[in-house]
Amino acid sequence: MQQEVRAERSPLVDLLGDAPPPEDPTEAPLSRMMWTAFNAGQAAFTVGWSAFWISAALGVTLLSRSPERALRMARTIWAPGLLGGAGARLRVEGGEAVDWASPALFVCNHQSMIDIPALQVGLLPAYLRFITKEELMHVPILGPYMRSVGMIGIDRGNTAEGIERLKAQARRCHDDCAVVVAFAEGTRSRTGQIKPFKKGAFMLALQAGIPIVPVSIEGARRVLPSDGFKVRPGTIRIDVGEPIPTTGLGVADRDALMERAHRAVVALNVAAGGVGDGSVAFELSGPHAAATRRSLAG
Repeated sequence: MQQEVRAERSPLVDLLGDAPPPEDPTEAPLSRMMWTAFNAGQAAFTVGWSAFWISAALGVTLLSRSPERALRMARTIWAPGLLGGAGARLRVEGGEAVDWASPALFVCNHQSMIDIPALQVGLLPAYLRFITKEELMHVPILGPYMRSVGMIGIDRGNTAEGIERLKAQARRCHDDCAVVVAFAEGTRSRTGQIKPFKKGAFMLALQAGIPIVPVSIEGARRVLPSDGFKVRPGTIRIDVGEPIPTTGLGVADRDALMERAHRAVVALNVAAGGVGDGSVAFELSGPHAAATRRSLAG
């Protein structure tokens, strides 16, 4: 699967033109002031747009008792609106080996808050449910919305109650044929380097018996860095790897499965021009690059 998606860009983005990165010291003061003012407007738009559509989706779910309608609204209205306002383009590679009609856990690196709408649009035709911190499930409006559409909250305290809740969520993922997305690093990367993965998502996949699909996101941090709201137009590339089966695996295989998925995401990221985890970029150039990528992917 190869596709390029361009959301409708704001006319003001075209008026301001392509901008240097937010941290570029050579940017002219007037240009920086214009972009600062424009970013303030974008921030207000993002908050208002999200508040309206999250509330609307919650209402639709409560009335229809169907989470699919709300998830469709996120994929076709909310996410494209945010990408268009940022002037972001998407390039999607891979995914031919994925069975989009079956449950799966997509494991991604995390560069920016704009990763979420980018995945909503880029990973068609699936309706995505994200793994998030349990605390967010208790935020007014946002929490009820996430629970109503089947988002999954993970208790990082690893309590007995949290483990039992994870088992119940795993059964629901399997029964509902859910496509679940996990930012397995647990936080956004400020440098683009992929950090070690956390175990919660992999326990979910093992409990549910669903395959893990490695996904790399590259370019998102240049569109919206993790420190502040400094949006710049750019291209976000999403690379989808081959599924990693979990059939026949148990808890004892968790760490090896986690490492295999990490290596696969790193390989995809470096192949897309990213820095990976900072340790293997040099191996993925030259005549042996393809063989090295296959080895890293498992």
